[in-house]
Amino acid sequence: MRPLRNPLIQGVLAWLLAGWMRFCFATIRWTHHNEGVAEAIWKQGGGVLCAFWHSRIGLATACWPHDRAQPVKALVSLSPDGQFLAKALARRGFPAIRGSSTNKDKADRGKGGAQALRDGLRQLKVGGLAITPDGPRGPSRKMGEGLPLLAKLSKAPVLFIGVSCKPAIRLNSWDRAVLPLPFARGAIVWDVNHYPEGAELVDVARAWTERLTAVEAAADAITGLERV
Repeated sequence: MRPLRNPLIQGVLAWLLAGWMRFCFATIRWTHHNEGVAEAIWKQGGGVLCAFWHSRIGLATACWPHDRAQPVKALVSLSPDGQFLAKALARRGFPAIRGSSTNKDKADRGKGGAQALRDGLRQLKVGGLAITPDGPRGPSRKMGEGLPLLAKLSKAPVLFIGVSCKPAIRLNSWDRAVLPLPFARGAIVWDVNHYPEGAELVDVARAWTERLTAVEAAADAITGLERV
């Protein structure tokens, strides 16, 4: 058994990771750009989809102020590694909805995708749903049809979130995940869109890939984090 798949070890590491993120986020010097679009959605409440690329999971919880934003849950894969991530996110105030990416392909049908879609739509009636539209397997920064499908069915707005910090830890993972370091320079950039009436899922996924990549690149430009 891989050590990370041991429930006891998962619990300890999740506690450590959540504590590390809490400490780092309190010491990072944050710059916010276009935050008004997020503030308007927080003020109105209700459903909202929160999208960021998989590489920024370790930074993304800094984007959601629990004191004035609606409650949010995170869509996390059913993999053992996803279980560890779900525990860490829950400690940061983001309970998990478990399931694979909601892309409409046969490989996902037996991996919780349909149930995740139902649970996600239920959550979007009352609050936020955080999604990494290139997860859990990649390719990095390429969006499938899951996020557009949820937006189309729920009619909820989509917040595209770019988050960055430097210096940071860059993991040697498929997505080159970024983890925060204390006393860094941080940036959060927002954009918002609704599902275009009558549009095809594949076209929306392509357009939204560009929008999400753009806000992430803008955040990296502010902090000076190298793009990979």
